[in-house]
Amino acid sequence: MKRTLVVGVDGSPGSRAAADWAAREAERRNLHLHVVHAWLWQPLAVPVVQDRGAEARRAQEILEETEAELTRRHPRLALTAEVVPDVPVPALLRSAKEAEMLVLGSRGYGAVAGFLLGSYGQQLIAAAECPVVSVRAGQGRAVSAADGAEVVVGQQGGVEESAEVLRFAFEEAAARRVPLRVVRAWSLPPVYGYSPGSLGIADRLGGLQPYEKAALEQALEPWRSRYPEVEAVARVEQGSAGHALLAAASDAGLLVVGRRVRDAVLGSRIGSVAHAVLHHAACPVAVVPHR
Repeated sequence: MKRTLVVGVDGSPGSRAAADWAAREAERRNLHLHVVHAWLWQPLAVPVVQDRGAEARRAQEILEETEAELTRRHPRLALTAEVVPDVPVPALLRSAKEAEMLVLGSRGYGAVAGFLLGSYGQQLIAAAECPVVSVRAGQGRAVSAADGAEVVVGQQGGVEESAEVLRFAFEEAAARRVPLRVVRAWSLPPVYGYSPGSLGIADRLGGLQPYEKAALEQALEPWRSRYPEVEAVARVEQGSAGHALLAAASDAGLLVVGRRVRDAVLGSRIGSVAHAVLHHAACPVAVVPHR
């Protein structure tokens, strides 16, 4: 089965930036690129003239224009394109079911509601089974100059909890041949925040800062062994994870964060850290689901 990267497009500047980023990413990782435009005829219950044929033609034109532009810029890229007759969220989730990643565009307003599919962006990030990359308008071709910039990833929890996020980040750094900066943020817990056993270990290590450094190094150990070519720089910061990651990623080419998958959840949730960096990061952001 061919390994695929899916990008959603709608003709907007944000989606064009996402398509350009996705094409370069597909070339870099030797993936097949599948371009998807979701369109479904939905008659309005208001007295407005609608032309189903014209709307269908415009949907096809958006797809063909995107496909032609990507083929012109990336002639060796394996590329397919499809108009999916459905509303955006289920259309893209279905298309990305077996994909390596899903790429979305943002209008660049700095809000999750600014994704290429409007309010659908948060739903897609919260529900996708694969990593989702958000690219703002202006970050497509412009970010090609930052392809040599490092990848930044946020690490939290233990070895197993952060495995999927670190795997994705190391893969990205290896494919780009750039350093990887790994950031673990911590805050002083309330009295009941750590178990007596954890606090005992922290005391033996000389305090919470060395304890956090040891946890970070332990999480990194298997990935450093698997990707010896990647220069991984570990950094522990006290304070907000969102602030620490945004500061570390000010000149990054890609910022990677995790999203915990929950079996039962009310509404769409992507986590406070992912929400913060999607609002404010200056570079593309990859949100990786993990247990």
